Amino acid sequence: MPSLTRAEATVRAALITVESYHVDLDLTGAASADRFRSAVTVRFRAAAGTSTFAEVKPARLTRVRLNDADLDPAALADNRLPLAGLRAANTLTVEAEMAYSNTGEGMHRFVDPADGETYLYAMSFLDDVQRVFAAFDQPDLKAPVSLSVTAPADWTVAANGHLVNGPGSAGGPGRWEFAPTAPLATYLVALIAGPYHVRRDEHDGIPLAIWCRRSLAGYLDADAEEIFDVTRRCLDRFHELFGERYPFGKYDQAFVPEFNLGAMENPGLVAIRDDYVFRSVVTESQREQRATTIAHEMAHMWFGNLVTMRWWDDLWLNESFAEYLGFRVAAEATRYDRAWTTFAMRRKAWGYAADQRPSTHPVAPTEVADAAQALLNFDGISYAKGAAVLRQLVAWLGDDAFLAGLRAYFAAHRFGNATLADLLDALAGGGRDLAGWAEVWLRRSQVNTLRAEVTTTADGRYAEVAVRQTAPPDHPVLRPHRIGVGRYDGGADLPDPDPAGSTQPVTADQAGAVVRRHRYEVDLEPAVDRGRTVLAELAGEPVARLLLLNDGDLSYAKVRLDPASVAAVPAVLPGLADPLARAVLWGAVLDAVTDGERPVADLVGLLPAALGAETEVVVVEDVLSLARSLIDRYLDGPARLAALGQVVRACDRVLAAAEPAGSRQLAAARGLIGASVDRPLLTGWLTGGAAPQGLAVDADLRWTLLGRLVVLGAAGEAEIAAELAADRSATGEERAARCRAALPDPAAKERAWQVIVADDALSNRLVTAYADGFWQPEQRDLTASYVQRYFAEMPAAARRRTPWLADRVAERAFPRYAVADRTREWAAALLTRDDLPPGLRRVVTDADDDLRRALQARSAWPS
Repeated sequence: MPSLTRAEATVRAALITVESYHVDLDLTGAASADRFRSAVTVRFRAAAGTSTFAEVKPARLTRVRLNDADLDPAALADNRLPLAGLRAANTLTVEAEMAYSNTGEGMHRFVDPADGETYLYAMSFLDDVQRVFAAFDQPDLKAPVSLSVTAPADWTVAANGHLVNGPGSAGGPGRWEFAPTAPLATYLVALIAGPYHVRRDEHDGIPLAIWCRRSLAGYLDADAEEIFDVTRRCLDRFHELFGERYPFGKYDQAFVPEFNLGAMENPGLVAIRDDYVFRSVVTESQREQRATTIAHEMAHMWFGNLVTMRWWDDLWLNESFAEYLGFRVAAEATRYDRAWTTFAMRRKAWGYAADQRPSTHPVAPTEVADAAQALLNFDGISYAKGAAVLRQLVAWLGDDAFLAGLRAYFAAHRFGNATLADLLDALAGGGRDLAGWAEVWLRRSQVNTLRAEVTTTADGRYAEVAVRQTAPPDHPVLRPHRIGVGRYDGGADLPDPDPAGSTQPVTADQAGAVVRRHRYEVDLEPAVDRGRTVLAELAGEPVARLLLLNDGDLSYAKVRLDPASVAAVPAVLPGLADPLARAVLWGAVLDAVTDGERPVADLVGLLPAALGAETEVVVVEDVLSLARSLIDRYLDGPARLAALGQVVRACDRVLAAAEPAGSRQLAAARGLIGASVDRPLLTGWLTGGAAPQGLAVDADLRWTLLGRLVVLGAAGEAEIAAELAADRSATGEERAARCRAALPDPAAKERAWQVIVADDALSNRLVTAYADGFWQPEQRDLTASYVQRYFAEMPAAARRRTPWLADRVAERAFPRYAVADRTREWAAALLTRDDLPPGLRRVVTDADDDLRRALQARSAWPS
């Protein structure tokens, strides 16, 4: 189907003004039928005598009426419904049968394996409202939406607006009618329908509700107060920051099954993936992630919903601001006051990776040709890099000026649409060159590298310290940065990090506390210093044990330490007191290894001592995850096994130091399971009695253990079936699918491959679970024949699915462990084709670049 172009959207927005939608849906047959009935009446104004089109993606179009004339449904071309002979005031009625989906788009239908109940939710993003009702589907044609739904009377239905009439009695179909909303962009229209469980509250005059399916009710109830507390605190803080109250009446949050995204900011009815309803023990960082997700979606109520981007080239006005404010407000208003450490450790790593790939794009590109191209930009650049750039803007502009500009922006564009230029106009009162700032930070791609250049005197003082800023040759732009430069001293020379295989933890006290002596605020101005900034205030100062660039993590840049600081990292990192500084330092180490500037052995050697003393669970989790990824791709054979042994020893040390039943214990246990090849140990944990004291071997951890045993050939289909029989849940089905794809058996691999490339019956989450489990570094010989098959069969597989699902499957099914020149040759041949879906082209281009890095690292640091 053709994707709406920016040119078409511009013409249509100049031609028509949408006044209202009234949508009527009949969902009574959802438990058995494949379709539902949809009717919409759209009132809009237009230039008399002109023509335009509406969009709809029906299973069958049954009736179209424009003003007082019926139109031929056969006139529908793909998803375009032509509308000619418009009047000044028009009424369009479209009736259709719509198909339920199993892809998390349109009207998604889910049958809960726990109890057989059917659940629905509408996901209208990016252009999927057309799979629910006919619409003028572009972000700058906003209008109030009123909704009526017919559904089984024992169900619950909720939507963006307030419920004004509900079913009066049980038995037969029920009828729900909702009040008109404030003006909405069409991609934000939402509803849920089914036997949902609900908890309600109220805060500051705003009705609150949280929803989930019945089989998760007990788990939601256990966390309801925490979720409501985060919601209340974030609402208060946004009101303080913006001086503009939440503008959409009620604030419902629905935890829905098989959701593709983390969440979706539908006004009045936020949709959140129900993985956030925790059914097993989780780490504190997972709870923090739920809190930052709640804050992120709430930020959208202002950035995206109250004021909406005019077109998708300004996606950053939605996602970058929500990402920045989500972490900021969570850190300022909730108990998760170290959220910026998570941002530095996890989210910025995502942004740096995306920004250095061939598919990099500006935070705010000058041109997004159509909605299909916009879908590709929902990545680490639009989210994490954009948020980091905003954090740098606040440091550069000042928080008071920044917030004053935001308030002016809301006042000028309330319930309307805006562009980058509109935002810059609102911020102009800060007295800075915002046009120049936007040009280098928002309109240009890629990331700068900041290197410390240090010379010292014979008596141990700094002769000169400078910060050298560089840029990639194909993106040669230097940027103004405001950064902190931290001087750290203390720490002790550590013994061999793992003497005689010891698992005794190394604590910060043993390592020697490392403290910041001074932080220098430095402005890097390439227009003045041509990319080399001398820090005159450091001349003559005693040489620090560690000189840390971007201390405080205020800017978006890769960091490289001076040689003396690099040498001191093993002794300094375990005793470094500031968790954000540790995150920045870990990021510098991981990035240098990823770029092939340092060997994986340098990273692996840090793990036992540094993680043994680490107190922040997110650092433990992410260092273990990223290290494992690098080990599996950059090393092979005995070197890989030896490195995994170091990971296991690091996890042993964390376990020895961790409080029983705490987050660090769980994070280390997960890390150990993923790296271990000790089948008896893993089996002992799974069967009970051998796990560390306090570690809850609950449903989720059992699946983690079983998955690793399957990969190692120590468990098979019988064990998977038995575990699934004990865990008849949606999560259990997903985990079983992942395990079955990981079975080291030729027949099992072929069955899994057919699901990945050909199965349309399974839902989005089950297909991606098979893709997740298929490739295993321990099974390279077994899966060798599938490497070429990926490049031969994935184009047809991508075309048979919706773009979002096709891209996720292609990404997860890429043969990432086939690190060989031959893999890259097959990728290059595929990329010469001119018939590839754009999402698949991007996936293969970027994954091939990851292979290039891995091959270069193997060549630079042979094992």
